[in-house]
Amino acid sequence: MGKIIITTSFGLEALVKRQVQDMGYDKLDVSDGMISFSGNLPDIAKLNINLRCADRIYLRIKEFKATDFDSLFENIKAISWPDFLSEDSNFTVNARTYKSKLFSLRSIQAISEKAIIDSMKKTYRRNIFKKSGERVNIEIMLDRDIASVNIDTSGDGLHKRGYREDSVKAPLRENLAAALVDLSFYKPDRFLVDAFCGSGTILIEAARKARNIAPGLDRDFDFKNFIFMDKSHYKLAKKEALEKIDYEKKLHILGSDISGRAISLAKTNAINAGVGEDIAFVKRDVASLSVSASDYGILISNPPYGLRLSATNMDELYKKINDKFMKMNTWSLYFVTADDKFDRRFRRRLSKKRKLYNGGEKVDYYQYFGERPKKD
Repeated sequence: MGKIIITTSFGLEALVKRQVQDMGYDKLDVSDGMISFSGNLPDIAKLNINLRCADRIYLRIKEFKATDFDSLFENIKAISWPDFLSEDSNFTVNARTYKSKLFSLRSIQAISEKAIIDSMKKTYRRNIFKKSGERVNIEIMLDRDIASVNIDTSGDGLHKRGYREDSVKAPLRENLAAALVDLSFYKPDRFLVDAFCGSGTILIEAARKARNIAPGLDRDFDFKNFIFMDKSHYKLAKKEALEKIDYEKKLHILGSDISGRAISLAKTNAINAGVGEDIAFVKRDVASLSVSASDYGILISNPPYGLRLSATNMDELYKKINDKFMKMNTWSLYFVTADDKFDRRFRRRLSKKRKLYNGGEKVDYYQYFGERPKKD
């Protein structure tokens, strides 16, 4: 048993907590940008493969109070590092600190790395470590003088699914796109549209969720090469995820964009993601998008904003959005944008607004709820 740490973007903690609970885990501790619980090594594989909205999965190997560099050094040196690192592990040390007496990130990193090397010298009887082996990122977190030593089991951030070959400007991260779908009323039997689909990320994440395709099936993870991880953990977690894919559902998903390059990218990404036949992509301006007011549809979009448009083009774009969607009362509309005046420009009554982050950029999620389908 050990402590597993799941990091999230601010604003997505409740979503990720629900996903973890749906996987059968309980007794979760939730704080800003973080969820933790006691788990086992096989759980690391399951969480990395299956969590749609998380950022990274860490294994916490020690926690202690550190108000000076001596206590930091001695506590880290006391860890049996050869249990976690081979003599050639390509390990790096990162640090973060919050309201702690130790605040110099560079000093924390340097002292922690020296402590790790001193610990490894005893076992491997070497003074120089080539770091030519498997990658291991070690994170030293200090929060109000409580230090924790954590191993990043994910490697690349979990938003990197492995299906996106390229992207248009200012792409949405895949885990944020998945969150937008989770925060909407979308269900597989409803019509889903993205009128500014770019490279197709929102629709691809929706289709993969509808088909229950685990987000981490197409990518690699650092934990697969750790000396303390049995390779059977990954193989079993992947096998279980593959068995849960639903190939039977019929989906109704449409993506449009004025850019032919974006549509081409979206089609390629959808094929790579295993949902190429589930999404229709068309090169079309939002004004000429064919949608029916009688449908109980869902629109989730990230309209162009800022450097991508001049002020004149912005006014024209919002006029088109208003003309197309303002009176579609049966539709539930969702717009994610960095334009903090969006609700003043779009002339429909706002139901809810939520602050989220795309990487480090703050964005707002504007939600306009439509009438409920009669069969609901």
